Amino acid sequence: MKRAFRYRFYPSDAQAVELVRTFGCVRKVYNLALAARSQAWESRGERVGYGATSAMLTGWKQTPELGFLREVSCVPLQQALRHLQTAFVNFFAKRARFPRFKSRRKSRASAEYTSSAFRYRDGRLTLAKMSEPLDIVWSRPLPEGAVPSTVTVSRDSAGRWFVSLLCDDTVAPLPASATDVAVGIDVGITSLATLSTGEKVANPGHERRDRERLARAQRDLARKAKGSNNRAKARLRVARVHARIADRRRDHLHKLTTRLVHENQVVVIEDLSVRTMVKNRSLARAVSDAAWGDLRSMLEYKCTWYGRELVVVDRWFPSSKLCGACGAVAAKLPLDVREWTCGCGAVHDRDVNAARNILAAGLAVAACGDGVRPQRESFLPGGRRSVKQEGSQPSR
Repeated sequence: MKRAFRYRFYPSDAQAVELVRTFGCVRKVYNLALAARSQAWESRGERVGYGATSAMLTGWKQTPELGFLREVSCVPLQQALRHLQTAFVNFFAKRARFPRFKSRRKSRASAEYTSSAFRYRDGRLTLAKMSEPLDIVWSRPLPEGAVPSTVTVSRDSAGRWFVSLLCDDTVAPLPASATDVAVGIDVGITSLATLSTGEKVANPGHERRDRERLARAQRDLARKAKGSNNRAKARLRVARVHARIADRRRDHLHKLTTRLVHENQVVVIEDLSVRTMVKNRSLARAVSDAAWGDLRSMLEYKCTWYGRELVVVDRWFPSSKLCGACGAVAAKLPLDVREWTCGCGAVHDRDVNAARNILAAGLAVAACGDGVRPQRESFLPGGRRSVKQEGSQPSR
């Protein structure tokens, strides 16, 4: 499988100038090609592919206005055209929106080099158009014998430089006999994750902890004149606070998901529509800080790496309102109710009960086969609710 290993590096002044120039040329070529393809479609109904834009790039380099494109390596420019082609393929397949133009201020500054545009020997990486290798901080070693096939250099909004090396790597699956445990996970805001074992993982609230510092930096930025050097410095301070929050959040999620995958053979989660939840102005900030989408994506690829099974329960499954003892479904259960008592007398912790119901539904789904929905609530005559088991019916 392909794995990317990301490291921070510190370029010299000459390397930084070369990379910034390359970023600008990549952005320029991408925007020119996007404009040409959009115009061809709007005026003539013609679809322009990668081959045609590559020929356009050759012509652009010969013009006096765009002659600066010859000063940087041609490989990142060609890779930008390939990325644009992929964006259009995804658009026509209805997997993404129409490609947008790259902005100098808002777009990610990056350049991709293939094997013909860099040299990697004895742990030293040298890019095309550069005479000295990059000063990389090797925070972890590459897999033994791994040779990078693609190198991506980027700079984030906080001014930090990163290099990502794409290598062929084989991750040894964890032995199935080491653990035969399944766990259900209910994500939340107060507790980031509640496990079916009863354990509650507290939500660190990284954004909430740095909110005052972020507010001060943003107020300082708002007072600076637009276009001034002081405003650029203030913007950098805001970006560094955001980077600190994102790094700490990502580190915590990596540690949590790695532990869950190592300790359990089957992991069951709930399919949540985070994009819809953040439209709620009262919860958007807390939901974004919890990063449930990142938690799920990490579980997905780590379960694939280590040979674990990930089961996703239907989002409409009433995990919180379903009594784990008798199977009854509560009529209403507002978010501020953290404990509730069923008619059968069972007292439930809202999150723990939900995690256990998610686990039970996930195991039923796994037993019946992929694409099978768990229990869903249905209405009986008179407005009463019941639980309908759909384990034998395929999802529609």
